[in-house]
Amino acid sequence: MKIAFTTKGIEWDSMMDPRFGRTEYILMYDEEKDELANFDNRAIEGEAHGAGPKTAQKLLELKPEILITGNGPGGNASSVLEQSGTKIFVGAGEMTTKQAYDAYKKNELKAL
Repeated sequence: MKIAFTTKGIEWDSMMDPRFGRTEYILMYDEEKDELANFDNRAIEGEAHGAGPKTAQKLLELKPEILITGNGPGGNASSVLEQSGTKIFVGAGEMTTKQAYDAYKKNELKAL
């Protein structure tokens, strides 16, 4: 299973980014391969409008089954992700990526 995280860095000990659309990075964890990959999303900071849908589009390209984030995507981005079948879990904004992953595995995050 591929799991995407909105983060402020590219390592397991990186803090989660509570924002979805303007997250600094998207960290991808492939459970089957036990591999981390990342996408630098910092260029989105310069976007005046549409950051959420643009980040959602990037996620569609990365094809995760799960998204773990802080506050969750806004309405437009959320509907795009839900139509793709991506399950969204929120409440990880104050955690490291590893803590967020562990919380997800223990069913401690809220599903949207």
